[in-house]
Amino acid sequence: MVTVEGVFGDRIGSVIRGWMNKIDGINRKYAVPRITMSPGVKIALMLLRLYLVFLVLLLGYKFYTLMQ
Repeated sequence: MVTVEGVFGDRIGSVIRGWMNKIDGINRKYAVPRITMSPGVKIALMLLRLYLVFLVLLLGYKFYTLMQ
């Protein structure tokens, strides 16, 4: 298994490992949301996700048609 220390060296690897531990702590702290969303907010977020997927598909289609 490749470790951070093995890739970057002991000194820099330990600094990067410390940063990764801090980030992991933050991710664990905020893994579960503490607020509740209303149904309107949930619907709005779902519509935004669908819009984003539509834009990505449109971009892919445009790229595909330009390459032909």
